[in-house]
Amino acid sequence: MRRAHTDSAAPRTTPALAAALAVALASLAFAGAAAARDSDRNQNMNIQAAHSEGSLEDTGVYTFTGAVVITQGTMEIHSDRADIHRAGGEIAKAELTGKPATLKQQMNDGSWMNARANRIDYDTRNDVIVLIGDYTVTTPRGTTSGQRLTYDLKSSRVESGGDSGRISMTFVPKTAQGNGADPKTSPPKPTAPKPATPRPSTQGKP
Repeated sequence: MRRAHTDSAAPRTTPALAAALAVALASLAFAGAAAARDSDRNQNMNIQAAHSEGSLEDTGVYTFTGAVVITQGTMEIHSDRADIHRAGGEIAKAELTGKPATLKQQMNDGSWMNARANRIDYDTRNDVIVLIGDYTVTTPRGTTSGQRLTYDLKSSRVESGGDSGRISMTFVPKTAQGNGADPKTSPPKPTAPKPATPRPSTQGKP
């Protein structure tokens, strides 16, 4: 049996999936990065979309399309389409697609993690995340970008490249990390005004 309607709530297991995805992307940015905000997991999840359609059976696909927005606490996901694959009543895989699909979330230390890619695949059974197509993950610790990145949550192993594109990675010095602000765009420090040049006195002159 399938159900199609608009502005729907997700299957009951979706909140756990989205929270896990956010934590995984946060940790994938750079080893040792601050963890995603713990309190977000206990917040209600809200999903908005122009249309949703899915199976009510334990095995099937639930699809959201049209300006999909998923929020939970500080976490916010935007995508054009979200496909949630279930097997035996459990989520087996999630596919988020967009131009791009984006995710942001505040970390426990108050800084922000931002990620984007044309496609984000999360294999929950094998704990593997794949970012495909013009991906970028940014934290105060630095930025990594490229065309394809595979992250194994179990082993914490990250693999980038393997296609015709090249990868780019920037590490920000700890002294320049600040509170999540991009050091390149931080406002310049104010400079002291230059002393006025004294004018010559005209007293005593005709």
